[in-house]
Amino acid sequence: MSNPAEERYVEMSNLIKAYPNPYGDDIKVIDGFNLKIRKGEVVGVIGHSGCGKSTVLTMLAGLNPITSGGIIVDGREISGPGPDRAVVFQSPCLLPWMTAYGNVKLGVDRVYPHATPQMRHDLIAYYLGIVGLSDAMHRYPRELSGGMQQRVGIARAIALQPKVLLLDEPFGRLDSLTRMELQDVILEILDREKLTTVLITHDVDEAIYMCDRVCMMTNGPGAKVGNLMTIPFERPRHRAEILEHPDYYNYRGELICFLEEQEELKGDRPAKKPQEGVGEDTRTDLVAQEDTSTEIPVLNDDHESRVDDTEMVKVN
Repeated sequence: MSNPAEERYVEMSNLIKAYPNPYGDDIKVIDGFNLKIRKGEVVGVIGHSGCGKSTVLTMLAGLNPITSGGIIVDGREISGPGPDRAVVFQSPCLLPWMTAYGNVKLGVDRVYPHATPQMRHDLIAYYLGIVGLSDAMHRYPRELSGGMQQRVGIARAIALQPKVLLLDEPFGRLDSLTRMELQDVILEILDREKLTTVLITHDVDEAIYMCDRVCMMTNGPGAKVGNLMTIPFERPRHRAEILEHPDYYNYRGELICFLEEQEELKGDRPAKKPQEGVGEDTRTDLVAQEDTSTEIPVLNDDHESRVDDTEMVKVN
């Protein structure tokens, strides 16, 4: 029998995010976004550029205030950032004056203040090890390749042992070979740690390979969930087996079809009305120029420590 709490481990209800335009009107970038995520599930969010994928993720991370609606994680409504939600950004965002070890240590020291120095060291070394940086943990970011820097960012996030891991296009700046290698690294970690994960991506193949479900977002403004697709491939996954699976191209075709439909809808938008107060002469000039102009279109202090004086961090 399924556990209702685990079936709705992360719940985003009627999320609305609005920003004021220069005229003081609120424009709803996200309007009525609803999504439930099971504990341990990997959910991908895909859509065209500008639809609001990263906006949803930053609201879930607590880094972007919600205009309306609510987000619940493990039975608790969030009200800001916290170590129970760790983010891996497209850019590694490492502190250049700290080594790989130091960048990971920064978060570990804050989340586990009651752990002994040896316990924290073992934890840091363990997570740097599982991303393949045991021999490079004392190097500075300038001494690391782009892929190695992103591995530090991944280790820094999972070392906090978060309830939810948030991946914001973490492979976007990497070459294809490094991208595939890090996809496998993260999949291995997710299978081992059973982390509930949200992956923002533009890549259809990446979404199918890594995710249990894919959330397809409609165009913005006013973006919401357009469709949800379940990908029932068993874990652990192997790239060659996935590519050879008879259903792989059916899932791929469904995702591409949705994205193409959204692209067509962009062209169906009505032309903008002239602004009030613009004179007829000015409007005539604008029409004359139409062919050549271009439209410019924490961690919380109240978070309880994960390790108390009597609790030991288990490091394999």
